[in-house]
Amino acid sequence: MVQEYQSPVRVYKHPFELIMAAYVRRFPKCHLIPVFVDSKVFSENQSEDGSTLVTERRCTIDIDAPRLLKRIAGVDYLYFVQKNTLNRRDRTLHIEVTNETFSSRVLVHESCKYTVHPENEEWTCFEQTASLDMKSFFGFESSAEKIAMKQYAASIKKGKEIIEYFLKELEEEGVTHIPRWTPPVVTGTAAARLLLPTPSIPRAIPVNSAKHGLPSKDPAGPTELLSGSPDDKLDADYIRRYLGDLTPLQESCLIRLRLWLQETHKGKIPKDQHVLRFLRARDFNLDKARELLCQSLTWRKQHQVDFLLDTWERPQLLGEYYTGGWHHHDREGRPLYILRLGQMDTKGLVRAMGEEVLLKQVLSINEEGLRRCEENTRVFGRPISCWTCLVDLEGLNMRHLWRPGVKALLRIIEVVEANYPETLGRLLILRAPRVFPVLWTLISPLIDENTRKKFLVYAGNDYQGPGGLVDYIDREIIPDFLGGDCMCEIPEGSTVPKSLYRTAEELESEENRLLTDSIYKSASVFKGAPYEMLIEITEASSVITWDFDVCKGDVIFNIYHSKWAPQPQKKDALAAHGIASLGAVNAQLIDRNWVLGQDYSLVEKALTCKEGESVQGSHVTRWPGFYILQWRFHSSPACTASSLPRVDDVLASLQVSSHKCKIMFYTEVLASHDFRGSMTSLESSHSGFSQLSAATTSSSQSHISSISRH
Repeated sequence: MVQEYQSPVRVYKHPFELIMAAYVRRFPKCHLIPVFVDSKVFSENQSEDGSTLVTERRCTIDIDAPRLLKRIAGVDYLYFVQKNTLNRRDRTLHIEVTNETFSSRVLVHESCKYTVHPENEEWTCFEQTASLDMKSFFGFESSAEKIAMKQYAASIKKGKEIIEYFLKELEEEGVTHIPRWTPPVVTGTAAARLLLPTPSIPRAIPVNSAKHGLPSKDPAGPTELLSGSPDDKLDADYIRRYLGDLTPLQESCLIRLRLWLQETHKGKIPKDQHVLRFLRARDFNLDKARELLCQSLTWRKQHQVDFLLDTWERPQLLGEYYTGGWHHHDREGRPLYILRLGQMDTKGLVRAMGEEVLLKQVLSINEEGLRRCEENTRVFGRPISCWTCLVDLEGLNMRHLWRPGVKALLRIIEVVEANYPETLGRLLILRAPRVFPVLWTLISPLIDENTRKKFLVYAGNDYQGPGGLVDYIDREIIPDFLGGDCMCEIPEGSTVPKSLYRTAEELESEENRLLTDSIYKSASVFKGAPYEMLIEITEASSVITWDFDVCKGDVIFNIYHSKWAPQPQKKDALAAHGIASLGAVNAQLIDRNWVLGQDYSLVEKALTCKEGESVQGSHVTRWPGFYILQWRFHSSPACTASSLPRVDDVLASLQVSSHKCKIMFYTEVLASHDFRGSMTSLESSHSGFSQLSAATTSSSQSHISSISRH
C-alpha cells in the first residue's frame, strides 16, 4: 500500500539567500539529526553563468529499527540519493530524494522545494511531498511501514527548528544579510557560489486559501469559495493559529483531503475547520473521512443547508415553547448552549409541528454553533472548533419517553452525528432524574463513542460542589435557575395546548412524516366490544411501551397476562348477520370460559381515559407468556373483560354513534437486556406533565454520574 505525505507551507521570515546559507550547514552531517550519519557529494554541475547548480549526494541514514529487523534485512544503514537543483536567478531550490537500499522492495520518493513567498520577497516558503510504497520486506511489511512513517514524521517535525538553529548561528557570527545573485560581468568568471543544498526532511504542498493561509471571513455555513489556483497554499502558521496543533501526519491528511476536494469539487468546498472535524471523527483515516465528508456535502447541497440561517423563519410556536438558547461561553471560550429539556413539552412540539420543523431547529442551532466558533476563534486568538452544551433535566419524566418522540430524537441524532461530527466539546447533563437511564439506554447506541466520552452527568444538586459546573463555566454566568446570579433569557417552557395539535386525520395523511399510520394505528372501541391487542413475551423483564390518543369517547385501559395463547372469537355468528368484516375489527382474545385470577391476571391497574387525552406508559414484564392490551368502552357495566359480547349488543352499538370510541395507538416491545438494571417501576401517565413528575423529582437525588463514564 502506498503511504503519502504532504506538508503545509512553512514560512521563514528571512530572505531566500540567508535560508540557503543556513541550509548548507546541515552537510555533510548534522548533530541535530542523529539518524543522519553522513553524506558525500558524488556529482556537481553548474551552468556557465553560475545561475544553476545541481548537486547529487549519497546520504547514510541510521534507521531506529529493532535489531532483529536489521539482522533479517542484513543492513545497519540505509542509503539515499539526493539531487538538489539550485536556481539562483529564480531563487528556488528543488530537492528530490530516492532510496538506494532495498529499491526492489521499497520505493521512497521525496520532493521538496524552497521558494520566495509570493507576497513578500523577503520571506521564504518551504514545501514537501513524499510517498512510501512497501512492496515486500521479508514478511515485515506492516512493521517496517510503521517504523518508516514514524521516523519520517519525527524528522519533519524538527525540519523548521534546524533551519532556525543555523539562522541563529549565522546571526551570532554577524551574518544577517547575503546579497542576491547577479549575472557575472565577465564571461567564464567563476561565479561565487552560494553554499548550498542537501538532504533533509522538509515539508509542503498546495491547498487552501487564496491569501496564503488567511482564514475565510465568510460567516455563512462551513463552505467557502476558492479561486482554484494551483498556487493556493495552506500555511503552517495558519494551521496552528486557526486549526490547532496537529502532528505532521495529521497535517498531511488535512492537506491531502483539502487538495482532493479542490480537484473534484469545483467552486464551493468546506472550510478547513469543517474538513478537520471529519478527519478527527474518523481518527484521521483519510478514506473513511473522505467518504463521510462526501456524503455530508451531498446532503448539504440537497437540503440547501448552507443557506438555512438566512432562509429559515423559525415558527412562533418554537419561540414560545422551545426551551433552549445560546448563553455566553465556557471557561475555554467555547460557545455555550443551554437546553432545559426537562421543562420542554417535547410531545406537544412534535404533535403540533412535526419532526421536520424540529429537525430544522436543531440544524439551525448547529449552523449557528459553527458560526459562533469562528467568531470566538477570532476573539480569543486560539482555535475554537466546538461548543459546550448544558442540558438541564429537572422535570424529565415519562412524557419525555413518548416512543414516537424518542424515535424522532434518534433520527435527529443520526443526522447531526453524520453531518456535524466533532462539534460537541462537552455535554453537561444536570439534575438527572431516575428515568434518565431509560432515555440514555435508548439514545446512547446512536452516539459515537468519542462523543459519549464528552458526557458528564450530575444527579440532584451534585453539580454545585467541587468538580461540578464551576469547573467548566465561570460562576458569574451560571444561570439563575441553576443557582447562579446571571439572568438567562431561555424560556421556562410550558405545555403546548392540544388545540394546536394536528388532527388524527392530518397525521394519517402525512406519509412522509414520522407520525403516520405506519407508526400509529387506528382502532374503534364499541360498547360491548373492546379492542384487544396480543403481545407475546419470551423473556421476563422485557418492557412493553405504549402511547395512545383517545380521539373520541371515553375508554378504560387494561393489561392482562396469560400463560396460554388466547384464541380469537369465531366469526360465524357475525357472518350470519351479514357482517363479515366486524370480526376483523375487534376480535376478542380472552376466552369466555377463562377465570380472572386463574387463567389470566390483571397486571396494570385499570386506567380511565377521557376523550382528548394522550396516554403514555411502560410495563416491565415479570413473566414470559402472552400479554393483552385492552381498550374498553367506559360506560358498559354489563360487559366485563372476561365476557364475550352478544352479537345483538354489537349490532345495536353500531347503530348508535355515541356507543363508539376511537383511539390512535402505538406499541413497542423493548428487549430486557437494554433495560435490566436501569428501570425500576414505570407506570402509565396522562398528557400534560406526567403524574410521575413529583415522584421523579423526589427521587432525583440518586447518583447516576457513573453513566457519564460510558
